[in-house]
Amino acid sequence: MNGSFASRSPYEVLGVSPGSSDDELRRAYRLRLRETHPDTGGSAVLFQAVQDAWELVGTPAERAAYDSGVGARVTAPDARGSSFAGGSRASAGRGQGASPKARSYGHPGGEEREHFLRLMREWVGRGVELKDPYDPALVRSAPREVRRWLAKAMAEEETARIVSTLGIGFTVWNNVAVAKTGQNVDHVVLGPGGVFALQSYDWGSPVRLSKNELVGEAIGDEDEPLRTLATNARALGRGLGVRFSAVVIVVPDDDLAAPFEQVERGRLAGAVVIRRSVLPQLLRNGLGGSEGESIDRIFDLRSRLQAGIRFV
Repeated sequence: MNGSFASRSPYEVLGVSPGSSDDELRRAYRLRLRETHPDTGGSAVLFQAVQDAWELVGTPAERAAYDSGVGARVTAPDARGSSFAGGSRASAGRGQGASPKARSYGHPGGEEREHFLRLMREWVGRGVELKDPYDPALVRSAPREVRRWLAKAMAEEETARIVSTLGIGFTVWNNVAVAKTGQNVDHVVLGPGGVFALQSYDWGSPVRLSKNELVGEAIGDEDEPLRTLATNARALGRGLGVRFSAVVIVVPDDDLAAPFEQVERGRLAGAVVIRRSVLPQLLRNGLGGSEGESIDRIFDLRSRLQAGIRFV
């Protein structure tokens, strides 16, 4: 199963609560196998998901290990452990023997962690002491609606970390406020390839382009991630007096079948959804056929962005 906190837990896949008995869990597994089997009109993807879920919680020992967080493929780090924790600031990134890092401003994932902590406290219950909201066992037992906020925060933090390693030729502003829409752009990145508006996501399941929009099991029918980002980027660009080279949605590698997908026509032409590991190539080289930015132009854009950007 997908190791993301935003993915469905084994209990959610099997349609039972985490407090169900072993017998109830076994009956639910057998029922879901019959419902999802391809030979009886079910889905091969769902059928495999049911089997993967059973592998995680099918025996008392496996279930105890899953519930306790043992062997988790992802962790839930405290924001205080992040190198980007702390408010708006520039990160020189110069350690002993380390190469200079990109300039970094703002707090990636900060707003999302605040949402996660608020919802976690509400879910645990008023008056209940919450010693460690990032405890993997506790996070795993929380509803998906709560977990996905932490997954979103961690996705933003990972994108910011990747950009920071690209060197002093890059600058990233994180969690940028868009005054006109009242929303935000996760990252504004300036480098040799141009100036980019990025949004980082982890929906916990595969996504793809369909009719010039991003779709997937965990993306609501009313949600329009690419159009929302493009709208915010246009409003932000007009306010700053800059034109973005591209709007880009960044997702975990396993969630996109191809290294990247690009909208070819319409108002969103040039918009990109890209695997996280491929992002550095795009930021260095720009979109195919683009000329990139001269050094003088980069200095001018950096001054303009630095003077005009406000953070959430």
